[in-house]
Amino acid sequence: MAKNTGRRRTSGGPSSKPTRKPLWFRAIRSLMIWGLALALLGGLFLAAAVTFTMRELPDFNALKSSQNGQMIVVRARDGSELVSLGPSYGKWLGYDQIPHIMKDAMISVEDRRFRDHYGVDPIGIVRSVMVRYEAGRWKQGASTITQQLARNIFLNNARTFGRKAREMVLALALERKFSKDQILELYLNKVYFGGGAYGIDAASRKFFGHPATELSTGEAAIIAGLVKAPSNYSPTADVQASITRGKVVLGTMADNGVITQSEADNTDLTKVKLAKEKGQNSVRYFTDWALPQLDMLLPETNEPIEVWTTLDPRMQEAATAAIIANAPKGAQGALVSLDNDGAVLALVGGTDYVNSNYNRATNAQRQPGSAWKLFVYLAALEAGYTPSDPVVDEPVTIDGWSPHNAGRKYAGQIDIRSAFAYSKNTIAAQLGNEVGFGTVASMARRFGITTPINTQPAMVLGTSEVRLIDMTRAFAAVSAGGTSVEPYGITKVTKTDGEVLYQHKSVRGQVLVPHYVAAGITDLLQSAVATGTGRAAQIGRPVAGKTGTTSSNKDGWFLGFSSGVTTGVWMGRDDAKAVPGLSGGHAPARAFADFMKVAVAKRPVENFDTELQLPEWQLEPDDEYLQGNPDDYYYVDENGNLVHPGSGSGDDAPIYEDGTVGPGPGPGPAMVPDYGNPPAANDDFLDRATGRAPANDPGLRPGQGLAPKIVTPPAPGATRIPAPGATRTPVPVPNY
Repeated sequence: MAKNTGRRRTSGGPSSKPTRKPLWFRAIRSLMIWGLALALLGGLFLAAAVTFTMRELPDFNALKSSQNGQMIVVRARDGSELVSLGPSYGKWLGYDQIPHIMKDAMISVEDRRFRDHYGVDPIGIVRSVMVRYEAGRWKQGASTITQQLARNIFLNNARTFGRKAREMVLALALERKFSKDQILELYLNKVYFGGGAYGIDAASRKFFGHPATELSTGEAAIIAGLVKAPSNYSPTADVQASITRGKVVLGTMADNGVITQSEADNTDLTKVKLAKEKGQNSVRYFTDWALPQLDMLLPETNEPIEVWTTLDPRMQEAATAAIIANAPKGAQGALVSLDNDGAVLALVGGTDYVNSNYNRATNAQRQPGSAWKLFVYLAALEAGYTPSDPVVDEPVTIDGWSPHNAGRKYAGQIDIRSAFAYSKNTIAAQLGNEVGFGTVASMARRFGITTPINTQPAMVLGTSEVRLIDMTRAFAAVSAGGTSVEPYGITKVTKTDGEVLYQHKSVRGQVLVPHYVAAGITDLLQSAVATGTGRAAQIGRPVAGKTGTTSSNKDGWFLGFSSGVTTGVWMGRDDAKAVPGLSGGHAPARAFADFMKVAVAKRPVENFDTELQLPEWQLEPDDEYLQGNPDDYYYVDENGNLVHPGSGSGDDAPIYEDGTVGPGPGPGPAMVPDYGNPPAANDDFLDRATGRAPANDPGLRPGQGLAPKIVTPPAPGATRIPAPGATRTPVPVPNY
C-alpha cells in the first residue's frame, strides 16, 4: 500500500497565498514610481541641458561686450553731444564701482532672494501662483534677476512656455558658470531702463545728468523702479508716475532692511533733480539728412559709433528761433546755412519736428521766384554784360509771353545793377532771351541745381522747382569766388574707443565761372541788399543776397552771404496755398538777418571783391586804342573770324586769322561793311529807349503807355550776331 507523502493542511492554519493590496493603493504606488522615474529622467535631461548650455555660454568678457543694437552718438562741431540714437550703454561699471545703494534697491524690488536661489526661485514661483489664484490674473512675476539677464541677452519677451523653459535652463547655466556678483554686474550694466538707456550708467546720465557712481538713494529708487515698465515710469515721460513707483521701491527696501523706515520716509523724491531734456527738436532735421550718408561712408558695422558733425549748436538754436519768430501764421519755414567750405552750420527743416518731420530744407521742391535770377544774370555777365551796362525796362513780349514788373511800372533806361537790385522782370526776360534760356538752365546746373529745369521763356522768373539746400549751395559758390561748393555734414566717424573709421577730406572746388563773373554777380547781390528788395536783410556789415517771391505769395525766399557764411531761407505753406503778405523781402529776409547776426558775430568783417578784371575780349575798342597802335586793331565778322578793315583788294583785302586773304573789291560776306555815320536819334526813339513819357502826354510816368517791344526768341542752336554798330561781341560760353 503506497504512502501518501503530501502534507495535510490543518483547518485552522494560516493560508500560504499573499494578500492583494487595494487597487487605489497600487495605482498611487505606480504613479509614484513612474513619477520618480520621470523626475530622475527629467533631472538627468535638465542636468545635461544645463551642462551643455553652460559650456556653450560666452565668457564674462564676451558678455560684457555684447550689445542689443547699434548705438550712434551724434556730436556737434564743438564735440558736445547733439543726440544719441539707438541703444545707449553708458560706461561699464564693475561690481565694486556700482553704488551699494543701487545694488540693494535692485535686489529688493526685483529679486529679494537673489542670494539664496540657483537661478530659479521655487518659492517665488509658488508665491506668484498663489497671487495669481487670489487676484484672478498674473499680478506678480516670478522671474529672478538671473532669468531676466538670460532673457535680455539671449531671448525675446514672447510669453510662451517654450521660451520660459529655455529661460530657466539659461538661468541655471549662468548661475553655474558665474558668481552672484558677476551676474548682478552684468544685469545692472545691461538691463533696459527706457529712453534707449541700457545699464545704470546710461540711465543715470540720461535722467539725472551724471554718472551712476554718484547716485543718491532717491535716484537709485527711481532707476530701480523703471525695470518693471520703462515706458510707464520714465521720468521724461511721466514724472509723477516715476515718483510714485520710486516710493514703492523705498518701502520695499525698508521691508528688506537695507534702509530704515525713517530713511525711506525722509527721502523726498520730488526734490530729485532731473536732467534737462536736450533740445533734439530741430536737430533731428539735420540728423535725418546727414546720418543716411553713413551707408556710403562706412562699411557695414553694428559697433557703437560716434558721428562728429559740422553743426554749430549756437547757430542751430539761432536758426530755429529765427524761423519760429518770423514764419507767418499757418506757414512753414526752412533754413540752411553753409560755411565757405560747404560745412552745414545750421539746418532747420520746419517749425516743429515733433509735429512734422518732413524736411523742407532738403526734400521740398518749390518755385524760387526771382531768386532764380541769379543764374540769368550769371549767364549775362559771362556773355559780356557788366553791372554798369545800360538796359531798358519796358514792356516786352517773347514768343507770346509778356512778363511785367511788380505794380506794372517800368523805369525806362537803367543799368544792370539797378535792374537786379529792384528785380525787374522785363530785364531778366530780355537777358534770358539774349543769352538763351538753355544757357540759363546750363548755368543753374553748373551751380548745383539737381531738379528738372524747363527752358520756356518764363523760366527766367523761377518757374522751375528747386530745393533750398541746392539754392543755398549755388549762392555759396558765388561767395567762394565762382568755385563749386559741396554741402557736407559729417567730419569724422569713430568707435567709442576713438578709432577713426572715416575722416572727411577737403576737396578743392571746381571753377564754375571766371573770377570777373563772380565779382560782377557779387556786385549785383550786394546792391540788392544795400538799396534794393533785400534791405530787410541788412545786419550792419556787408551782405550780398537776393529775394524771391512766387505768384500769389505762395513762396518767399531770401538767400545771401556775409563773412564767409551763406544762408538760405524759405517760407510758405506745405499745401502751396497763398500766404497773405508773404514776400522774400519781408519775413524770409528778417529771419536771415536774425540768424546771421548770431552766425557772423564772432567773425571778422569781410568786404566783397567786386572789382571787375575783364578779359581782353571784353575790353571796349577805346580801351584797346589807348593801349596800342590803332592799326593793330582787328574786327570780327559774323562768323567770328578776325579781319583787317578795308574793302579793296591787295593790301586792303581782309586778312583772316589763319592767314588767308578775303574776297576782292566790294563788301563781301566775310567783311564788316561800312555803315557810315548813323543818323541822329529822333525824339520817338529816345522816348522808347529811355522809357521817357512822350511829350504829348506829360501825365504819364516814365515807361508807362509804351507799346510792348516784340522780341522773337532765336531758333534753337542759332548764332546771335550783334546789331550793326554794337560793341559787345558774343563769344562761346566756356565749359568749366
